[in-house]
Amino acid sequence: MAFNTGLSGLRAASVDLDVTGNNIANASTVGFKGSKAQFGDLYASGFLSAGTNPIGDGVRVQDVKQSFGQGNISFTDNGLDMAISGDGFFILNNGGEIRYSRAGQFAIDKEGFVVNNQNMRVQGYTADDDGNLSGIRGDLQIETDNLAPRRTTNLDSDLNLDSRESVLETRVRDIGPLAFADIQGESFSVQYTDGTPDFPVDLTGATTAREAAAAINDAPGLSASATTTATIGGLSDAYITSAGTPPGSDFAFSLSVNGAPLAIDTSNITSLQDLVDSINDSSETAISAAIVDDGTGTDVLRVTHNQGETLQFSYDNDGDLTNGGETNGQVFGEINATADRVVASIDDPAGGDFEAAFTASPIRVTNEFNPLDQRTYNHATSTTVYDSLGNSHELTQFFVKNPSPGNGVGISEWSVYAQIDGEFVGGTDVTPYTARFDQDGALQSIDGDASGEILIDDWIPKDASGQPNGADGPPAPGETVVTPIPEPPTTSAFVINLSGTTQYGAAFGVNDQQQNGFTTGRLSGLDVSDQGVLFARYTNGQSQALGQVALAAFNNTDGLNPVGDTTWVETFESGQPIIGAPDTGTLGAIKSSSVEESNVDLSSELVNLIIAQRNYQANAKTIETSDAVTQTIINLR
Repeated sequence: MAFNTGLSGLRAASVDLDVTGNNIANASTVGFKGSKAQFGDLYASGFLSAGTNPIGDGVRVQDVKQSFGQGNISFTDNGLDMAISGDGFFILNNGGEIRYSRAGQFAIDKEGFVVNNQNMRVQGYTADDDGNLSGIRGDLQIETDNLAPRRTTNLDSDLNLDSRESVLETRVRDIGPLAFADIQGESFSVQYTDGTPDFPVDLTGATTAREAAAAINDAPGLSASATTTATIGGLSDAYITSAGTPPGSDFAFSLSVNGAPLAIDTSNITSLQDLVDSINDSSETAISAAIVDDGTGTDVLRVTHNQGETLQFSYDNDGDLTNGGETNGQVFGEINATADRVVASIDDPAGGDFEAAFTASPIRVTNEFNPLDQRTYNHATSTTVYDSLGNSHELTQFFVKNPSPGNGVGISEWSVYAQIDGEFVGGTDVTPYTARFDQDGALQSIDGDASGEILIDDWIPKDASGQPNGADGPPAPGETVVTPIPEPPTTSAFVINLSGTTQYGAAFGVNDQQQNGFTTGRLSGLDVSDQGVLFARYTNGQSQALGQVALAAFNNTDGLNPVGDTTWVETFESGQPIIGAPDTGTLGAIKSSSVEESNVDLSSELVNLIIAQRNYQANAKTIETSDAVTQTIINLR
């Protein structure tokens, strides 16, 4: 009996040494899980009786149990190395056989598959051409081909337009000059583009050009001024000096404003210049006089009243302005008016001269928008867009503040122009888009469309010489373009989305500007997220998901069967795998550029080695002692 007990102890100690030695041998093996031998005692017993004091028969190895505890995570310089922090196993395809491993030392084979050192392919969830994860499990493959270009179909512009900016452009109509006599007695209505009620203008009570100008000035959007210019011929130095002896002593001259004589000293006038000086020295500051050429080389006297009052004049060289030999004249003023952009029309049922003059007057634009002159627009911003061939083009948006419609309360408007590579698009060279904002600075609409979208459907991509570059062009005439642009796009049409644009009392700013196009790019690197998503980085600055590593968990991890190469296979005892994405449910997260080290505690294993050696020696002593006792019995004969 003692021999068998000792032998069982030797066998158990030998297994313990083997397990401990295996642990020590794999102390540096990535993903290795240490094992521990578990023992149980042996007793011999019959069916009917086991005895009251049974003696044990030794020991047996019950199990070699693996420890799946977390190993330390260390960093590497390989972007595809992965460590699992938490529960789960990598899923490997070994030529059709599915294995599971914690060793995350991965690379790419010649076909682009992610494999381990034994060329087993890592399995995960594949992605489509746009980087959308499909949820379908398969072998992960890294496409190393160039990333195909994508044309721009949408541009989101999140801007703030400064509400404190002033209106730079003015649009006016110059009406006149109109003789007072031509519009005296007219009545008309001023009509507006912004919804302002019609304003009546009545000139029937005006007796002078000044009064008519004042009545016109009362109308919103109209401004008028009046002047009276009297050109008096027949007066010359010779005419004045011929009046009496001494020369000029019989010269008589009078000037009246609206019938009221103007005090002029004519006692010492001997020349036309003396008369001019005398008039300019009068107390009436609105009167001025000058000698001008009448166009034939003859000097004439010109008297101007800068407020448009009626002038009367009379002169003679016999000293008497009442005998019938004098020269008399009366001059009415002229009106010059301007109408700003809010005045739509003049409505005169009688069809008067003022209405006709308004209709015939051209619109005079001052400080009109010019993309080459930054003084003509309030704000501008540029971004890059791409055609179907991946060629880059510069899109510039210009913003010009308009006068507020109506009475300017609770609403603001801006004109939006667009250029690509210096050429207008979206028809903005003819008619800009109108962006309207509410009292809170939020965008209400663009050309009445509450979506805040601008559709650019007339762009022809061109090369540096200004010729079409072969990329897709605008839609065919009559073709309807819907927004958002459906995939796959077939034209150069794209949408500028300004729905996030605001108009606050703050400096102009580009908060965000994103477009969905890009040029072609080569694979430049790979990144792995905590969720196991493989991101490809390209030289064009784009990144795209290529797939996601899948992890597997088991209800009974101890039931897995190790098959070498730091891999396991499922068994009946382990149960079926529970497969999911990393960092979901009970599955651990992925740490990229890292590996999980062996969880073997080398110090503990060395101590176990000493204990196993001692046990082996002790069991060998049991056999030796039994042998000595047996030999003593044999020697009794």
